[in-house]
Amino acid sequence: MVVGLGTGSTAYYFIDEIGRRVQNGTLTDIRAVSTSSRSEKQAKELGIPTVNIDDVKHIDVLADGADETTTSFSGIKGGGGALLMEKIVAQISRKIIWIVDEAKVVDMLGAFPLPIEVVQFGSWGLFHKFNEAGLNPSFRKSGVDSLFITDSGNYIIDLHLNQIPNPAQLNFELNNVVGVVEHGLFLNYPSVIIVGKEDGTTEVMERPEQREEV
Repeated sequence: MVVGLGTGSTAYYFIDEIGRRVQNGTLTDIRAVSTSSRSEKQAKELGIPTVNIDDVKHIDVLADGADETTTSFSGIKGGGGALLMEKIVAQISRKIIWIVDEAKVVDMLGAFPLPIEVVQFGSWGLFHKFNEAGLNPSFRKSGVDSLFITDSGNYIIDLHLNQIPNPAQLNFELNNVVGVVEHGLFLNYPSVIIVGKEDGTTEVMERPEQREEV
């Protein structure tokens, strides 16, 4: 089985458990594709066999978290800065599982800032473009004096929108902005959403129509 390893606090514990099972011999025929350098480093330290995404035709299952999700199986991702690689891995995944706590299940997306990954060249021009459009942008920082740089060498501009009433329209508009590499709207991506609740129970939401096999 080829497993996609997500990025972030939830994915950290998933990778940790995969590593435990590899080490105790429960999992013996597994390869992993990581969505960030952090996840890949963790996987290698745990002895999980990792491969490059270009070495596989598809990924059997991808387990990841989400910063926000709706019950209609769309969400915002990229709080950990790995949105581009997460979306690339998701595109060739036959089954996508999001694991979230109940506070991240919302009626409308937008309370969590929407990450926009942009090339460094002309990034301030994009910032001003977003600002003039009333999208309340801010450059993501790494520390006090430096901008956050993704694994792909790009900046992230977070849009503080509060509400996104029409995610499909915003998705279309952002996809057509020159200089935008990727954005954090993941519309109709997960096959399954596992919601952890404060009382220790879980709720499993499965999308009726599954993603077509790649």
